[in-house]
Amino acid sequence: MPAFNSVPANILMRRIGTPDCPVILDVRIDADFDDDPCLIPTSIRRPHDQVQTLSGGLRDKEVIIVCQKGLKLSHGAAAALRCEGVQAQVLEGGMFAWRDAGLPRLDPSVLPDATDQGPSTWVTRHRPKVDRIACAWLIRRFVDPTARFLFVPSSEVAAVAERFGATAFDTIDAPWTHVDEFCTFDAMVRGFGLHTPALEQMATVVRAADTDRHDLAPQAAGLLAISVGLSRAHKSDLAQLEAGMILYDALYRWARDGQSEQHSWSEGHGA
Repeated sequence: MPAFNSVPANILMRRIGTPDCPVILDVRIDADFDDDPCLIPTSIRRPHDQVQTLSGGLRDKEVIIVCQKGLKLSHGAAAALRCEGVQAQVLEGGMFAWRDAGLPRLDPSVLPDATDQGPSTWVTRHRPKVDRIACAWLIRRFVDPTARFLFVPSSEVAAVAERFGATAFDTIDAPWTHVDEFCTFDAMVRGFGLHTPALEQMATVVRAADTDRHDLAPQAAGLLAISVGLSRAHKSDLAQLEAGMILYDALYRWARDGQSEQHSWSEGHGA
C-alpha cells in the first residue's frame, strides 16, 4: 500500500502519456541529479525551496514531487504546496524507485532549452499528415506538455528554427528526422529513451502509415485514412493538431491496453 500522500512509480507511469498526467516536479539537488542525469517523462526541475513560487499556477492541477529517494525533499516540497492549496503528492521511493522499476527516463542532453523555464518551441513543415502530428503528440505527452509548434513552409523551416530558437523536426537536415526506413517518430522514441512496448507498437503503426508500408501493421491504412481526413477537414494546422491529439491518445491506449480486444456483430444484439 502506498505511503501517505505518495504515488507508486507504476501508477504514475500509467498516467504519463495520457491527458490525465499530473504535473511532475523534480526537486533533486544538483549533486544527486549529476550522479544520475535523467528525467521522468514530462517532468521539470525546480529547486525544492522554490516550489511555493509556482503555487499560483498549480492550484487547479495535480502535482507529483520527485526527489532522489522520496524522502525529506519531496515530502517537504509537497507539504509546502499543500499549504498553498495545491493537490501535491510525492513519488514513492523517488528516482531510485523509478530507475529500479526499469521505467523510461529522458536524457536531458537531447532536450531543447533544458534550462529554460518556458515552453519549448518546435518547428516543422505545414500541412501535416501522419508523422508530424504523431511527433507533436509524443512531445506533448512525454517531453513537454506545454510545447509550442510552428508550422511553416518547407523552405523556411531551418531559418525559422534559427531565428525563433525552435527545434526543427521531420524535414531534411533537421535534428529529428527520418533515418533509413525509420520515420521521425521512431527517431524520437529512440532518442528520448522512451522504450516502452506501447510506444514501440505505435512507432510501427506510424511508420507503416507514413511510409506506405501497410504490410507492417494492419492498423496503418486506418491511421492514414483518418490523418488525411483530418488534414482535409481543418484549414488550420493548429486545429488539426488538437484533433490529432485525441486520435493519438486513442491509438496509445489501444497499443498499451487494447490490442487483445476484438469486435464483431453477433445475432441477438439489439438494433
